[in-house]
Amino acid sequence: MRSPRRCSRNGCPRQAVATLTYVYGDSTAVVGPLAAFAEPHTYDLCETHARSLTAPRGWELVRHDGDFAPPPPTTDDLVALAEAVREAARPLTSRPDDTDHTHGHQTGRRGHLRVIPPPH
Repeated sequence: MRSPRRCSRNGCPRQAVATLTYVYGDSTAVVGPLAAFAEPHTYDLCETHARSLTAPRGWELVRHDGDFAPPPPTTDDLVALAEAVREAARPLTSRPDDTDHTHGHQTGRRGHLRVIPPPH
């Protein structure tokens, strides 16, 4: 599943809800609702950073007055989630090469993960 866009500020793990764009020719910084797509030369910001941003000295700051809402899930997100749930619901099957030869245990295997039975 595609992960939601995160705040561009270093170390900030929060979800982006606004986009910052610099208009260099007008010496203006614009903070508006999250753009539909991540674009070069723009910065995604969480609500905290979008509200606390200050413009460089001599620049004008234009900020969106309304609330910043997180973007709704896209069809891609919903399809990926449904596929992940279906995959998780499939029963594990044992294969002959899934035997732990050191202890003689049979293990289920899915991709790069192993399910090891609890000790008896």
